Amino acid sequence: MAKFRGKRKVLEQVRIEGIAAEGKCIARVNDEVLFVEGVAPGDVVDVLVTRKKKNFMEGKPLTFHEYSKDRVEPFCKHFGVCGGCKWQHIPYDIQLKYKHQQVIDNLERIGKIPLPEISPILGSSKIKYYRNKLEYTFSNWKWLTKEEIATGEDADRRALGFHVPGSFDKILDIETCYHQPDPSNEIRLLVRKYCLENDLPFFDLKRRTGNLRNLIIRNSSLDQWMVIVQFAMEHEKNMGLMEHIKTAFPHIHSLQYVINDKGNETFHDLEVMLYYGEAHITEAMEDVRFRVGPKSFYQTNASQAYELYKIARDYADLKGDEVVYDLYTGTGTIANFIAKDAKKVIGLEYVEAAIEDAKLNSEINGVTNTEFYAGDMRELLNDDFMSNHDRPDVIITDPPRAGMHEDVIGMLLKIEAAKIVYVSCNPATQARDLALLNAKYSVKKVQPVDMFPQTHHVENVILLELKK
Repeated sequence: MAKFRGKRKVLEQVRIEGIAAEGKCIARVNDEVLFVEGVAPGDVVDVLVTRKKKNFMEGKPLTFHEYSKDRVEPFCKHFGVCGGCKWQHIPYDIQLKYKHQQVIDNLERIGKIPLPEISPILGSSKIKYYRNKLEYTFSNWKWLTKEEIATGEDADRRALGFHVPGSFDKILDIETCYHQPDPSNEIRLLVRKYCLENDLPFFDLKRRTGNLRNLIIRNSSLDQWMVIVQFAMEHEKNMGLMEHIKTAFPHIHSLQYVINDKGNETFHDLEVMLYYGEAHITEAMEDVRFRVGPKSFYQTNASQAYELYKIARDYADLKGDEVVYDLYTGTGTIANFIAKDAKKVIGLEYVEAAIEDAKLNSEINGVTNTEFYAGDMRELLNDDFMSNHDRPDVIITDPPRAGMHEDVIGMLLKIEAAKIVYVSCNPATQARDLALLNAKYSVKKVQPVDMFPQTHHVENVILLELKK
């Protein structure tokens, strides 16, 4: 049954059936597919239709008539507004169930290739406090919750927190975040308190006024902490804040700052100034150490990244005499992790700064059998490259969410390495690529891995072997 709210249709008493792609829940109304956010399988709700297409509708819940028996109480007070942990209301075992099914659905519906039995998903040992990097934004346009609007608590609009989904200029002021262990929350709260008390101007993204822009907090498994503050300009009060952070948290390993007067908060093209400590922190994986600088990429869930890389290493099954290509190597994490088991590892990556980090990580670990090259993958991995380098016995590829370009896949089919280990953060694009690789490769093993509890994201590792 349907009614209208203004010009928008409201679908009444809709029973939510399951979870679909991108974490949205799914229902069917009069044979039409309906996607809804903020609900759980088993909920019965009235849904406001926000988008109508030929083959589907999208909506948001208005009234809950019945809650799913599988629901749990979200642990964060910001749940439902922040958007960072959209599955807090779903028990973790059920999250894993749907993530596992997401991998199966993508491989079967998009890949449409023969598959072995898919291994049970590997869950994360930590479902809170598992991230090693958070970025907070300063703003003088605080996002007001319904409660704040109702009580008139809107006099001071300065905030330090996260962007609200769909709002580029408004920031939700965060009290407690369950992503990163302490002292992450303590650092953020101390910074906010100092800035408010000393009237440091928060940045206005629309008007491009103010000075405080961004706060980045990183940590490693060795309990080393890095704090980076972004300012819009040089100001006499900047160093007062930096000194206050140093004094309050003397165990911070690396305290740095950036002057950024650009229209966005990216700083990969800007100089990072060291205020105190060292210019990096150190991450560890078995006996390998990785230097993590302010611009370095490192897997956000470090403990689960170790499990992921162990699977990739097991699938590669190196005997010591193989040449391995590590495509999209980033800072050489996988390359250096497996180097001791291979004859040679050649890492390829688009970002030149990441390649410099990869070389440095080999150097500090005494790894001498790695080579790293920077360039666009489709232009770098070509016939000229192959004629000047050893041909790979094993290829490990860990592309971005968009997957691999067709030209790269074409080159892999031409190279004909005995094995390809495909690590993916997007099973949909991975399935698309597997359909192309199926011309010469068979899928032998599939291992889904959960890197991001409380979200719909899932990683997947696949072993492919050259057909005989």
